[in-house]
Amino acid sequence: MRKHLFCLLIIMMYSFGSVSIPYAYSMHTTINTPMQQYHSLQKELAKGWNTWDTRSVLTHVYLPYGFAIDLNLIDMNGHRASQFKVGARGIDKPILKPHAHTYDGTYTKMEVKWHGYAWMIESAAKGSTNIIIVTNLNGKKGAKLAVIPKSLWGRGNIIHYNSEEIYLAPKDKSVPVKAHLLGAPVEQKGRDLLISTDTQIAICCGMTSTLEQAVQRVKQCGEEFVVENKLKYGKNYDCYNAMQTILGWNNIYDPGIRKVITPVSRIWSSEWFASVDFGGFTLFCWDTYFASMMLAVGNKALAYANAVEITKAITESGFVPNCYYSNGFKSRDRSQPPVGSMAVWTLYQQYGDKWLLELLYNELLSWNNWWIENRSWEGLFCFGSSPYEKVSYFRSEYDQNTAYAACLESGLDNSSMFDGVPFNKVTHMQEQQDVGLSSLFVMDCDYLTQIARTLNKKEDAVMLEDRADKYRDNINQLWDKEKGLYYNRSTQNGKFNRRISPTNFYPLLAKAASQKQAERMMKEHLLNPEEFWGEYVIPSVPRNDPAFKNNDYWRGRIWAPLNFLVYMGLRNYDLSKECRQLSDKSEKLLLKSWLKDGYVFENYNATTGEGDDSVRSDKFYHWGALLGYITLIENGVVEL
Repeated sequence: MRKHLFCLLIIMMYSFGSVSIPYAYSMHTTINTPMQQYHSLQKELAKGWNTWDTRSVLTHVYLPYGFAIDLNLIDMNGHRASQFKVGARGIDKPILKPHAHTYDGTYTKMEVKWHGYAWMIESAAKGSTNIIIVTNLNGKKGAKLAVIPKSLWGRGNIIHYNSEEIYLAPKDKSVPVKAHLLGAPVEQKGRDLLISTDTQIAICCGMTSTLEQAVQRVKQCGEEFVVENKLKYGKNYDCYNAMQTILGWNNIYDPGIRKVITPVSRIWSSEWFASVDFGGFTLFCWDTYFASMMLAVGNKALAYANAVEITKAITESGFVPNCYYSNGFKSRDRSQPPVGSMAVWTLYQQYGDKWLLELLYNELLSWNNWWIENRSWEGLFCFGSSPYEKVSYFRSEYDQNTAYAACLESGLDNSSMFDGVPFNKVTHMQEQQDVGLSSLFVMDCDYLTQIARTLNKKEDAVMLEDRADKYRDNINQLWDKEKGLYYNRSTQNGKFNRRISPTNFYPLLAKAASQKQAERMMKEHLLNPEEFWGEYVIPSVPRNDPAFKNNDYWRGRIWAPLNFLVYMGLRNYDLSKECRQLSDKSEKLLLKSWLKDGYVFENYNATTGEGDDSVRSDKFYHWGALLGYITLIENGVVEL
């Protein structure tokens, strides 16, 4: 009786505002806070068979338990290939051509060439069942497939196997999975189950089947996946397929943070700060936000996961870092271009989940404030690198509070725009007001204003709107009416820097230019073949800049994020013809290598359209797919 009276008293006090009941003591059985909803989303993502392990695309892992079937290949001379990453360079590295990969791992297809052999490796999964088919494509004989049952990441699963059967299960045996190898006879040798690849092989997990039935089931799964996407995307299928495939293959589970994420590539993730036992991940700031936007086309949960993880990586100083690694390292001296609010607002526009805005708003606002407090100079913004005593990095060139570290904050590391620009170690900034950064900051304010209004944060919305207007007006100080373009400007003498890049078009993102100014920028600069136009566009520096011939990273090569941001700026104006031209050329560039080799490059040669002519171009880097994302927007597949 006393218990009931006490509960009644608490309810009455709560109703009249006398007491606030914390979540832990709420009368409701479930409180769906934004973070609880996110944890629920991550829990649902981390389920089932998929190529979760960042170290090899041929390791099939069952989550949430972490037991796995790892595939190695052994040639007739006993040489072994044990790790498989798309685009790995080296004389003895397997060459991989990626085909389809559903986000949830229900279907995967990968072509492997190595030491004169060629195989197609496909899989079809549903629940606890998974079928892996290995097909010899060129008839070369003598190789073997090594099937290695594993328990990953210290999960302590139960693993038993012999030449007859594989038994995989968590400690409590709640989800036992038995697997069989079909094809040639199986030989057990140490930890390996060896089977000849002379004939077709099937690995059937969680089910019994004949070889013919297994092959047919996987074939049917693949056909259904392709047909579904072709019906859905029609003429846009190739662009969507390239984008979805690279994101699907780069999607991993990291056991350190216990999250599903989509790093830029497996090579970056597993060959930098990698752990022998756990693998690793590399999340870059604007790269990951762009990935979240692309993922939103086909998978809400993955889109949210990446936007949340990079935003929640915010540093103690209040900014989203340039990079965040699996060993806990964050670039605490520098950030990267502020595109987070654009990405988060795009996800909200597509799916309408206000809880996502609630979850990330404070961090995004903190980041916006940080730019003013740390990178502003007389009403505009400069890139920089702030000292932080605990920072350590793996290469000395990444030292903090240096000129190069400030260039890294721009995301355009070695751009000729920064040649000869002094760095001030007292202000921790380049002595150059950057038109691109200033414009992106205004764009960030504009998106944050919309988020604040949606969350009914009226005072913040007014403040952000005023802030955007103020800096938008200031950007026009950088307009040169004689040249018809916005320029970076020295903080020492006020002179314009004539070394330019596509970021000089970013005032279109900030809506700082008039329609007449925008048209002039297009005619005299973007569409000028002596500067940025050509068969393949947009080069990271003009074709008449001496650095263009370097064809080295941000000195002359084409980068998809630059195309994307310029395209988004064009959409703010009556420039439909230019939007279409940029979309068509971006699509052409993406499909040139995708249709031939299955590669989506980090960057491309601006003269030939090749991606593989430079070792400083990862062959399977997810933001390259922004070239196709542009086309999906232009053709109305994606509505922004």
